Amino acid sequence: MRQMTATELRDFLATGVATVKIDVREEIELEFGMLEDALHIPMQSVAGQLNTLEKHKDDTVVLICRSGKRSDQIGQFLEQMGFSDIINLTGGMNGWATDVDTSMTVY
Repeated sequence: MRQMTATELRDFLATGVATVKIDVREEIELEFGMLEDALHIPMQSVAGQLNTLEKHKDDTVVLICRSGKRSDQIGQFLEQMGFSDIINLTGGMNGWATDVDTSMTVY
């Protein structure tokens, strides 16, 4: 699993590389902002959504949460399930709000 800061991820996404972004935060946390085109699958629901996610096993998958801890755990799980290209947003959406999109709220 690769680890990227908010600015590293911003620059990576700007290259136009195809990614599947998965936000694993809880529904209530989404009011603070969300990356464009991100799928919302709360952390506790990921295992139950594996059949749906199977089609993305060979895609670049970006995992997002508030601080990068929950998304890191989900990244480890997905790697064990055979996903081959996982990126964890270290610092999470709080890092994104601080370093990339200051219109978002740090919480």
